Amino acid sequence: MRKIITIVLFFISLTTTSYAQHQISVEKMAKGWVLQVDGNPLMVNGINWDYFPIGTNYEYSLWRQSDEFIRRALDYEMGLLENAGINAIRAYSSIPKEWITYIYKNYGIYTMLNHSFGRYGISINEQWMANTDYSNPEVKSKLITEVQRLANEYKNTEGLLLYLLGNENNYGLFWEGAETEDIPVEDRSSTARARAMYQLFNQAIVAIKEIDENHPIAFCNGDVQFLEIITEEVPDADIFGTNTYRGASFTDLYERVANEYDKPVLLTEFGADAFNAVTQKEDQYHQAYYVLENWKEVYANAAGLNGWNNSIGGFTFQFSDGWWKYGQTRNLDVHDTNASWGNGGYEFDFVEGKRNMNEEWFGILAKGPVKEDGSFILRPRAAYYIIQKVHAFNPSAPQVVEEDLSQHFSSISLDEAVEKAKSEQ
Repeated sequence: MRKIITIVLFFISLTTTSYAQHQISVEKMAKGWVLQVDGNPLMVNGINWDYFPIGTNYEYSLWRQSDEFIRRALDYEMGLLENAGINAIRAYSSIPKEWITYIYKNYGIYTMLNHSFGRYGISINEQWMANTDYSNPEVKSKLITEVQRLANEYKNTEGLLLYLLGNENNYGLFWEGAETEDIPVEDRSSTARARAMYQLFNQAIVAIKEIDENHPIAFCNGDVQFLEIITEEVPDADIFGTNTYRGASFTDLYERVANEYDKPVLLTEFGADAFNAVTQKEDQYHQAYYVLENWKEVYANAAGLNGWNNSIGGFTFQFSDGWWKYGQTRNLDVHDTNASWGNGGYEFDFVEGKRNMNEEWFGILAKGPVKEDGSFILRPRAAYYIIQKVHAFNPSAPQVVEEDLSQHFSSISLDEAVEKAKSEQ
């Protein structure tokens, strides 16, 4: 009898100590749009995070390593993020839910779970479709099924902040491969394909909401391209996510979304590379400058700070350098200095008619060589220390006003950040 009672009590204790679900939502209040966790405002101080040792590419997976290796890797890297005041990572849906919870419980860092939604192609009937046709009935069925499966698997995961669908899929309507190219100009032929894609985004969002009511859903657009179609076809999104690279300022981004779409804005990618295409050298100062100016606008447009009151945060691109980004399958142990695309918003190294954006150099931490155990050391750049200073300020705190924000950013020194980074090399 005593043994039976013990077993019953043990079963009860397991069922009563299960995870109490956070209530996460986006709300439009009198002062503007706010992301809330259990009724408390949260500004997303996020970063795009992945784990690729030098010499590997997208075929490598941290999650296929031993639990001991994964734990050591996460403890090292999440410790660096926690130290910089980062409270969320953007991670693709290959991340197992137990590690989302591990990251949150040990470091207080949430995860935005990203499903690529056909961005890099899709397999239909064992045939590879490089450019996903979102009007294809089989494509529609497969993608909806995938996001339903995702929501069912992750909906009760402690540490999950929100879902993100896609990764600038509008650019994927133009580009032939997975590598970043010059930002395309929309044309008449792309409009019909875009409309089908955004219609499917909305169907997927509705499908996820039927399964999980506790986590907001964003989709990731390339800048504000096709915003007029988005306004018509994606009414059910909770958040407008955007990868935006315009230089030091996002110019009219927040204004346009406020006036045309009226959704909270989450910058899913932004930042600058740390390589100067003119001098052909690492340039920590200018990377840090653009990161600082970008975050100033992210905060300035938060609710109640006299901007457009629709910013809920962002994810700096990116945590550490991606040595595989240029070429993707070759020269994986070479830190390529070939620029992939041109952008005049980054004046420090832009030359008309030439490319200046170096995909392998966007890390706020530089990557060291692989050690015998498969791990590696990271070297903080000046941008890391700038972000550390930026995130020491909470734009969502009570009684914070525009003047407080201005004073905080004025106190941040680029030169000090550069000197600190150099002294620790």
